[in-house]
Amino acid sequence: MQGDPKPSSKLFLEQYTPAFVGRWDELIDWEGRRKSENGFFERILSDAGAHKVLDIACGTGYHTISLSLNGFDVTGADGSASMVAQARENAKRQGLEKIRFEVAEWANLIEPFPGGAQFDAIICLGNAFTHLFEEDERNRSLLEVRKLLKPGGIAIVDQRNYDAVLDKGFSSKHEHYYLGDSVGVRPASVEQDVIELEYHYSDGETHSLTLFPLRQEHLTNLLKHAGFESVVRFGDFEKDYDFYEPDFIVQVAKKA
Repeated sequence: MQGDPKPSSKLFLEQYTPAFVGRWDELIDWEGRRKSENGFFERILSDAGAHKVLDIACGTGYHTISLSLNGFDVTGADGSASMVAQARENAKRQGLEKIRFEVAEWANLIEPFPGGAQFDAIICLGNAFTHLFEEDERNRSLLEVRKLLKPGGIAIVDQRNYDAVLDKGFSSKHEHYYLGDSVGVRPASVEQDVIELEYHYSDGETHSLTLFPLRQEHLTNLLKHAGFESVVRFGDFEKDYDFYEPDFIVQVAKKA
């Protein structure tokens, strides 16, 4: 793909088809994810004194629902209307009909959430931030996040370890994020500025996502440029980690 135009940051709206969204929970395996995280995000939020949380990449609702069940006041949002619809259904099945869900673009969060600083924490999980391909969109999105955070609030962003993918090749321990046994994930193509991941289900169904391979230091610099401070990284939920070892990186940034 070298030399080709950058994919649109709205491409994910086409790729998250109703069929793919309908099988997203099969990919995640909620119970497996819960055991893998072992309360990681609850501890980070509690340590920061956060109660009111905005999940801007809620997907089918895993973290919005899990954090709500653990006593946090969580609002879910996603750029994909199909994801939001599925999240609402999942919340109803858990008896959480009152959770607020919104369809919201990451680079335009102020419109559905007017009024400025109102959240103690904003989370963008599930590798979602790497759907943005333009630097100005990444900057604008993080500035919107910062505006919606109360002073001292935190932003939590995670992503695949793209440094490892780009420098060492793709691998996965299959221990932390996408734990469903009926689906495998592997790259169809890897370039310095775009990666296409394919999701192969055991019945032969295949879906794909096109993503920007955002390096760890790049994201840290973006957070600092947006006005955040004390950015802390975790690799597969551990603070001390080998740079290339983890499958996923979580970054926690504090608003001054």
